[in-house]
Amino acid sequence: MRTKKQNFFLFLKLVLLVILLGVLLFFAFRNTILESAITKIDNKLNREYQCRFQVKSAKFHGVSDLEFEEITLIPKKADTLVSIENLKTTVNFWELLFGNIQLGKLEINKGFIQLVKNKNGSNFDAFIKHKSNEKSNEQANYAKLAYRILSKTLNLIPTNMNVKGFAFKVDDMGNKVLFDFKQLALENKKLTSLINVTSDDFTQDWNITGFADPRDRKADLNFSSSKNDSIRIPYLEKKINLKTSFKTIHFNLENLEMSGGELHIGGYTSIQNLKINHAKIAKNDVFIKNARFDYQFVLGSRFIALDSTSSVQINAIKCKPYIAYTNDIDKIYTLKLSIPKMKAQDFITSLPNGLFDHFAGMEAQGNFGYTLNFEFNKSKPDNVVFESNLKPENLKITKYGEANLNKINSEFTYRAIDKGVEQRPIVVGSSNANFTPMSEISLYLQKCVLTSEDPSFFNHRGFINEAFKQSIAKNIKTKKFSRGASTISMQLVKNVFLTREKTLSRKLEEILLVYILENNKIATKERMLEVYFNIIEWGPNVYGIGEASHFYFQKRPSDLNLKECLFLATIIPKPKGFMYRFDSENKLKSFANQQENFLTRLMLRRNLITAIDTVGQNTPMLISGAAQFFLNNKTIIKTEVDTTATDNFNF
Repeated sequence: MRTKKQNFFLFLKLVLLVILLGVLLFFAFRNTILESAITKIDNKLNREYQCRFQVKSAKFHGVSDLEFEEITLIPKKADTLVSIENLKTTVNFWELLFGNIQLGKLEINKGFIQLVKNKNGSNFDAFIKHKSNEKSNEQANYAKLAYRILSKTLNLIPTNMNVKGFAFKVDDMGNKVLFDFKQLALENKKLTSLINVTSDDFTQDWNITGFADPRDRKADLNFSSSKNDSIRIPYLEKKINLKTSFKTIHFNLENLEMSGGELHIGGYTSIQNLKINHAKIAKNDVFIKNARFDYQFVLGSRFIALDSTSSVQINAIKCKPYIAYTNDIDKIYTLKLSIPKMKAQDFITSLPNGLFDHFAGMEAQGNFGYTLNFEFNKSKPDNVVFESNLKPENLKITKYGEANLNKINSEFTYRAIDKGVEQRPIVVGSSNANFTPMSEISLYLQKCVLTSEDPSFFNHRGFINEAFKQSIAKNIKTKKFSRGASTISMQLVKNVFLTREKTLSRKLEEILLVYILENNKIATKERMLEVYFNIIEWGPNVYGIGEASHFYFQKRPSDLNLKECLFLATIIPKPKGFMYRFDSENKLKSFANQQENFLTRLMLRRNLITAIDTVGQNTPMLISGAAQFFLNNKTIIKTEVDTTATDNFNF
């Protein structure tokens, strides 16, 4: 009678015999199996992607060496997508037995991949638009899905590679770029390459060199120009008007592993002498000398996150970001950012050139830290979390740059900019006959404007977190920028010290200048409001309340009644189009009356006015000044004004 030990060895022999038999059968019929596999691939691509996959010759050399001749992938009625004259490779035999493809050596001689888009479509449309008819009832596990995709991709990267005469081409509606791989070699985990890049207006040689180990999932690569000059990025300039270049990029992948059901990806990337130019970013080139991103991504079954152990550094500015997306019971988006305590002067000198031109030459003392906490739950859009905190420590501005905030305290000349053109000079001070001190501005107007534009002006320090929260919630829900959160302080800084250009640079400068103006108490709130009333646009070529009260009502600002003040407050968002608030009989339209009535009720509820103040509100308002001309000729006056009622109030 056989013992358990004898039975085990018998079973082991049978398994080995089956494996050996399988290997012999595979070896005997390997070319037939290979041809069958190619046919299946061709049929699937033809059926699901309307593409023909053809190989003129395919054969094994030994057990794991493969050679292919004239490989093509051609979409129907479109340009060839892939063409390779000769390809030799080896596959890991044992991985292949378990259904995995893991490449060892790879040689490619002559070939190309090209992406072509024209008026008839593109040669890659089918791959983008293709959707599987099979719908899984189970939600995807982000960690497992990403790990599977990354593992398969890395397995397809050979451990030894030699590519010659291979090109990657892009032709997007005539916007052409050619990446010609003169050399691409990976040997003993060392990568060397020479890539000639050609576009319509320049040609340049790029080098990618360094360490790469696809099996151990580690890499350390340098990306630079062979002539040690700045690398220009093609295609983007014609596609989205973005000019960008850099000296070098260093990329490091240190960790990629599954642990405890989570995928961890870690490493860093750095860039030197980054230059960016785009009309939406800044009017000039933006230059960053040094930047580094140390990343630690974590993926779970239902979340993706950039861990808080990650860091971003721009010159001497360091910050700790945390970004997460959770898709479990609710979809939740989270952003946390912290800047550890640093010297204020180091922060100023580290600001990217071109992005903060008004800060050039500024000097400061003291330190500061900063934290931001943002969370948005898609199922509860009104419960936005927005907390922004600056923590100053003996912070003081000792010298101003181009934006001299002190000028607000004395007489100065203001020139509005309309569509990039400077308008006539307005003197903000007593030498201007239209200048109106706060004591001579109707209290009704002060209350109306503050209620509509910035109710907590005298209490906040430049920003209102609650207004930001409401603005973010509405903009996300409407999927467009339909509401801002601008305070009077922000409007004042934008008009007096900056331009009206709609760029990221201008907005960032506005935020920092508002903080400095408010928190260093450079000007009193009363003076800020006085300047605001005397510079804002109140109609076509009408600036300041002194001009506005005469333009509309032939009155002094101190004599304006409540109804007139309500009108002036509600036209601030679109002053040039005031005439479109009136009908053919020069009476206020329904939407304009509704806005004024709403503002009145709000002021009554806040005890800013009483019922006695509203007596006579139903009496039609008379426009008696020069504004009459615009009312009588509004059908022929050509102005670029949105004539619809919009929610521009910060009630």
